[in-house]
Amino acid sequence: MELTSKSHTLGLGSGLQDVKQTGPLAYLRRRSTYDWIFLALIAGGDAYVLSRYGQDMNYYVKLIFLGATTSLLFLGWGWTAIKNLAIAVAVLSLFGIWLYNGPAGVPVLARGEQNFFLKYFLSSQTAIMWMAFLFFLSTASYWVGMFTGPAQSLAGGTMTAGGPVSEGAMIRDGRGWQSNFPQLFGSRLAWVGITMALVGTMMRWFESYLIGADVGHIPLSNLYEVFVLFSWLTTALYLYFEYKYKTRSMGAFAMLVVSAAVVFLLWFSFAQSGYVIQPLVPALQSWWMKIHVPANFIGYGTFAIAAMVGFAYLIKAHATTTSLWKLAPLWLLGFTMFFEPMVFRQGGISEYWGVFAGISALIVGGILYGRKRIAMHLPSMEVMDDVMYKSIAIGFTFFTIATILGAMWAAEAWGGYWSWDPKETWALIVWLNYAAWLHMRLMKGLRGQVAAWWALTGLLVTTFAFLGVNMFLSGLHSYGKL
Repeated sequence: MELTSKSHTLGLGSGLQDVKQTGPLAYLRRRSTYDWIFLALIAGGDAYVLSRYGQDMNYYVKLIFLGATTSLLFLGWGWTAIKNLAIAVAVLSLFGIWLYNGPAGVPVLARGEQNFFLKYFLSSQTAIMWMAFLFFLSTASYWVGMFTGPAQSLAGGTMTAGGPVSEGAMIRDGRGWQSNFPQLFGSRLAWVGITMALVGTMMRWFESYLIGADVGHIPLSNLYEVFVLFSWLTTALYLYFEYKYKTRSMGAFAMLVVSAAVVFLLWFSFAQSGYVIQPLVPALQSWWMKIHVPANFIGYGTFAIAAMVGFAYLIKAHATTTSLWKLAPLWLLGFTMFFEPMVFRQGGISEYWGVFAGISALIVGGILYGRKRIAMHLPSMEVMDDVMYKSIAIGFTFFTIATILGAMWAAEAWGGYWSWDPKETWALIVWLNYAAWLHMRLMKGLRGQVAAWWALTGLLVTTFAFLGVNMFLSGLHSYGKL
């Protein structure tokens, strides 16, 4: 009795237990053996890179490198899939680098066309083509799952013989998460696609140095390289939401924008020879590029996810609508989402982009035609609304960081933080758009179809800031023109 009363009086018992389960020591105690192996691998890799290449890295590059590997460590500790991804990419990239060694043990670029594994799997261009194929196949698998998996009621929840099951119960017992094989397969394909994209990126980085020490650079410098970054980064960000919310059906929409990016990548790769590794222009020869560009594309990727989830939200909201005039804006905007500005360039529609526009129209029309069946496979509106909010909140944070970093880079390169260059102006427009969205969400309780329409149209603004400025406007960023 005495111990019980003391525990109650002092707030011991569950309170002490809660304290013990939080804090740095408790966090470390929760680490698995796999976590500690991952730490050892990262620490060993850091030590090797710094000992061998440290003399060629300035203070800022070392700081970026250690910051990146530390971030990777904590991401891996929080999400096992990241550990698996990092180890797979490291093993395949090191194997590819080893295959480039010639008879004398000296890396030779020509081996990319001579060695079987390099030519068909691991050279940068081949790995990126595998990425493209896998992302297309992943998108198709997600859509197959939309029509073959367990259906949900339009209010949210799975339809069973005994009636609808609540979404909360579905998440708790795993139904609708692991049972839809095509979407599970699509998710696995997406992870393999990310792996090949990162292997291709690592190999392209290595190959740039084989061309020449003055050519070598991290592959973040032109539209080809950043579209690879956008494709795998957007996919990885979506897979995080898939993992967090235990639902895969949003992948059918999220992967559409990734597939659209891959279509542009393929066009730019072959029609414009964008895959050719070129030396950096003077404006990009800076360590600022290593942090500004990834932060920017986390913003672009999450804004794209928010837009596509907004599209899915509107599909569910209009699932039972029979009035064509109410669907017309959704059809036009959805079509525009995939209708790249390139089709209007140079006085007409090219054959490539004409086919792309036609397929886009069929996809959007098919989605609207099958909206009721599709809606029954989507998660609840509350879940999609929350994903939109979280995506825009994350994207806005990183886009803000990227804008600040860009201003600091501009001050170093051009002598001023802001010059109202078209790229800077449109970046500000994008920032203000999502700042207003978040303000209305947090201060005025913005929800529902208005939020979804805003998120969807916001991607058009973002796309013009990213691509349209490069196509139609000039300025200090003219090195990025098509």
